[in-house]
Formats: sequence, C-alpha cells, structure tokens
Amino acid sequence: MSDVAWSGVAVTLGFAGLAVLAWCAVKVALGVRRLGRELERAKRRLAPQQSALRDELQALQDARAPFEPGDGVRSG
Repeated sequence: MSDVAWSGVAVTLGFAGLAVLAWCAVKVALGVRRLGRELERAKRRLAPQQSALRDELQALQDARAPFEPGDGVRSG
C-alpha cells in the first residue's frame, strides 16, 4: 500500500477510536444521571425517618441532666 493509503487507514482508525470513546462517555453520563435520580429518590424516601431521628435525639438531649464539671469520677 502507498503512504497515502496508510494515512487514510490511520485517520479512519482514529475516528473509530474517538467514536468508541464518545459512546463510552455517553454511557457514563447516562449512568451518572440515573445514579443522581436514584440518590434523590432515596433521600426523599429517608427524609421522614431522618427527621424523626433528629427530633428524638433533640428530645433526649433536652431531657438529659446538665453536666456540671464538679460531678463525675475523679482520678489522681
């Protein structure tokens, strides 16, 4: 084959490689978008439980007796 033919083959292979990379990039972008939607759906589904736990934690903290530095175990 002549040098022109080899350069044509090289250019064709280069474009084919770019097409494969573009296809992979599209697949990754669609996967990221799908993952984002799934995370948002999970966040909305877990929000009530998170709120209930936060309220319960606040109630426990409010009910706990205040800590005084003089109380407790002394070492030494």
